[in-house]
Amino acid sequence: MEELYQLGLALTKLAQQTYPQLLGLMTFISALGDEVFFLLVLPAVYWCLNKRLGRQLGYIFLLSALANSVLKNLLRQPRPFWLDPEVQLREADNYGLPSGHVQNMTAVLLLLVIWVRRAVWLLPALLFLLLMAFSRMYLGVHFIWDTAAGFFAGLIVLSLFLLWQYWFAARFANRILGRRLLIMVIVPSLLAVTYLIALLLLGEPDAAPWASFIPAAELVAHQDVVSAVGALLGFGIGMTIESSRVRMRPDGPVWKRVVRYGLGMAVALAIRAGLDAVIPAEPEWIALPLRFLGHLILLLWISLYAPWTFVRLRLASADPESEVHITFDTPLS
Repeated sequence: MEELYQLGLALTKLAQQTYPQLLGLMTFISALGDEVFFLLVLPAVYWCLNKRLGRQLGYIFLLSALANSVLKNLLRQPRPFWLDPEVQLREADNYGLPSGHVQNMTAVLLLLVIWVRRAVWLLPALLFLLLMAFSRMYLGVHFIWDTAAGFFAGLIVLSLFLLWQYWFAARFANRILGRRLLIMVIVPSLLAVTYLIALLLLGEPDAAPWASFIPAAELVAHQDVVSAVGALLGFGIGMTIESSRVRMRPDGPVWKRVVRYGLGMAVALAIRAGLDAVIPAEPEWIALPLRFLGHLILLLWISLYAPWTFVRLRLASADPESEVHITFDTPLS
């Protein structure tokens, strides 16, 4: 395994030494895969452009983020700069495999290509994903196989989401509200329970040459999983209730859309800043429940309470009827 790590480091050093002028561009490309970027962009789609598309993009991003956090903590693989600090050009505290930037962007970007139904956009999307993968390797925060694993993990998440859409989405939409909410609770709960069981079976991390990085990586991994579970739960519950009870329309005059976005993001960023200010890193038994609750509230604001506020303030109109049709199961259904 040591030989493979050295090969990965050699590729990173080759890229950095051959193209030092690319540092600014690679930093910018990498930033497009940050969580903050998705926090800024996806609500704009949900609130101001196409709510159905926003729901799908938001949910697949959060589902991918949770899957990535779980995989990182279970695989426990190092980052390049853990082995050679000289290659580090950007900060990263958690484990390396698979690349979350590449995985999340793969799931979101390819879903967007499928949504627009324009095959001509597939090649630019793949080229951008390749550039994202190169940027993560170039900055010394991922080995090349981390980015490849991120790409395939993103494809798996996307494939599962598409299978859900094809086989179950219509039936889900026709369930009563209580059953839809139950499913929105079950999905992140099952992932969380699976993660806990796997973590117990794995036990403590093995001794490794990069042992000094492990305590911080373990802490961040636990924080990321808890945050992602809370966020996925909040978004799932929020968008389900919103589609049945609020029914905000994302159309309207441009000025109303701009005001909606500005107001919604101001509150969202205030909640995010508040979380960073009040949630301690340790002890974990206090920090982790608070982190879960904070991300639950943040995504409930984005998916439910922000649309409700927009409608109440007449910054958006509401559909007169529910977006879903309610039916009741028969013994043969």
